[in-house]
Parts: sequence; structure tokens; C-alpha cells
Amino acid sequence: MEYSDSFLKTVLTRTKVIAVVGVSMNTVRPSYYVARYLSLKGYTVIPVNPGHAGKELFGQTVRASLADCPDTVDMVDIFRRSEHVGPIVDEALAVCPNLRTFWMQLGVRDDQAATRAVQAGCDVIMDRCPKIEYQRHFGELRMGGFATGIISSKL
Repeated sequence: MEYSDSFLKTVLTRTKVIAVVGVSMNTVRPSYYVARYLSLKGYTVIPVNPGHAGKELFGQTVRASLADCPDTVDMVDIFRRSEHVGPIVDEALAVCPNLRTFWMQLGVRDDQAATRAVQAGCDVIMDRCPKIEYQRHFGELRMGGFATGIISSKL
């Protein structure tokens, strides 16, 4: 699925509070470093992982579920396999009154859940990483080098 640059930038600009479902306490896991990066960029990141509920991460208490998150969550970033997306979307729609966006990480997509989210008035981004998109849209990603994962054959 393609998303316009203006749409992605709008979502990243308007978002303030992100619930990261499936965040890991392991610092080498993508869910950890993406969530940490977003918190360092000024977003309030609410970590959600029932296996680590009650612990501290990024200055926030890890929550067991979206139902335990504050009402201010306006984006849910999903770091779970695609087959787990549907129940996460349904729970978020039921318990997050200020929700505007679902963001599914690289390799994660669920078209049926996305349709339900859109019908409920939310934007949906699938198979993308908010860290990469933030870097790309706010001038932090160096194009044409190792920072983008692109290796030139001219090197």
C-alpha cells in the first residue's frame, strides 16, 4: 500500500501519545529502539506488553493492555505478527476514545482490521516504520548511504 508523503508527515506531526503494543524490554529488539527513538523525539510513548506490566520503560509504566492506557492515546503502533492485529484493533477502538491512527510495523498488515479501523474514523498505515518515516520526513535520514540500508554499487 502506498501512502503520500504529506499524509505520513501529517500523521507524525499531529500524533502526541503513542501506545506501542508488543514493546520489548530487550534493547536490541526493534520494538525497543523504535519506541525509545519516538520517546526521544517528544512523543509520549506508552509501552504495552502484558509480560512486563508494571515495569518502567521510557519514563512510563508498562501497561498490560490498551485498556490500561490513558485516554490521551492517539496512535497505536503495533509490533505484533499480522495474525494478532485484529484483536488489538478491536480493543483499541473500544477503549481509546482519542485514537486517530493505527500504525502497523514493517511486515505487519491486516486488511480486514484496517477496514474496521477506517470505518471507525481512524487512519491506518501498514507495513511501515514510524522511526524510518520520521527520519525521512524531518531531515534525519541520509539518502544514498548505509543510514537508509541502501548500498550503492559504486562504492
